[in-house]
Formats: sequence, C-alpha cells, structure tokens
Amino acid sequence: MSNLAMKLQQQQQEQHQQSTEKQQTVVIKRRASVTLGEKVLIVLFVSLLLIGSVKVVSNSFAVYETSIEIQKTEAKIEDQLKVNSDLHVQVEELSTYDRIWEKAKQLGLTLDQNNVKTVQD
Repeated sequence: MSNLAMKLQQQQQEQHQQSTEKQQTVVIKRRASVTLGEKVLIVLFVSLLLIGSVKVVSNSFAVYETSIEIQKTEAKIEDQLKVNSDLHVQVEELSTYDRIWEKAKQLGLTLDQNNVKTVQD
C-alpha cells in the first residue's frame, strides 16, 4: 500500500474509534440552573429574614432603653421616699408639745387656762 492509502485508512480508523468512543461515553452534562421564580423566592426569603432580624434587634434595643428608664425612675422614687420620710420625722420632732411651748414663751405668750378650749377626738 502506498503512503497515501495508509494515511487515509488510519484517518478512517481514528474517526471510527472516536465516533465509537463518543457513542460509548456520551454523558449528558446538564447544569442545574436556577429559574427566575426560584431566584425571586430566594430574594424574598432573604429579605424577609433580614427585615425580621432588624425588627428583633430594634425591639430588643427598645426594651433595653425602657428598662434603663424604669430603673432610673425607680431610683428617683426611692430617693424621694427617703426625703419624704426624713421630712416626716422632722415634722414629728418639730411638732412636740415641749418645743411648741418653748417657742410660745420666746414670743411672749402665756398660758391662760380660762382661754383654752379642749377638743375631744
């Protein structure tokens, strides 16, 4: 056989082998694509998740601020109760009979039994 005939025969054999290999190893590589509807659902889900997370954090912060305000108000109330109780004790001390009698003497008042009226509870 001539050189040209051998080359043609080899080419035919190679083509025949390639075609048989293709037939035997035909693997369909299908790429899993995401449809437009699925993309919309994914974006919607992620946005709802993000909005929910922001809402939870903002509510937690609001509760935290309110709790701090309540604690401050309770501290003010406690301080005012202490002041009130101190003032009440002071009123009790200043309204004793002996103190009033001394103050009256300083002002030049005298006790006249005929001019005193008693009231019964």
